[in-house]
Amino acid sequence: MADNIKKLREDKNLLQKEVAAHIGLKPAHYNKIEKGLVEPSIDTLDKLATFYGLTIDNIVHLDAGVPTNVQMEDKSNAEQLRLIAQLNDKDKSTVMNIIDTMLTKQKFQEFFQQNVAQ
Repeated sequence: MADNIKKLREDKNLLQKEVAAHIGLKPAHYNKIEKGLVEPSIDTLDKLATFYGLTIDNIVHLDAGVPTNVQMEDKSNAEQLRLIAQLNDKDKSTVMNIIDTMLTKQKFQEFFQQNVAQ
């Protein structure tokens, strides 16, 4: 990742001190990031990504590319469930909470239309 950060800077013909000033780091600290002596924080990566008009993934995987998005709508229901099952527990819980909320909203709307709107 250090090489990627350095390449981005060099491709823009910028000095380390210019990038460091823009993202709020001391030049010496930024230099250590480019040399791979210090891992950049997520906040620093976010500032670099914003500065270069990229995402953090683009910085981490500069030449390798970022994995393509998975489009759920063109998958069978079984395939969608398989993909959800691959998520970590926190993300699975988030997806299930979203589904529960949507189903509850739909049921409430149906109830409202059948009982109150008449």
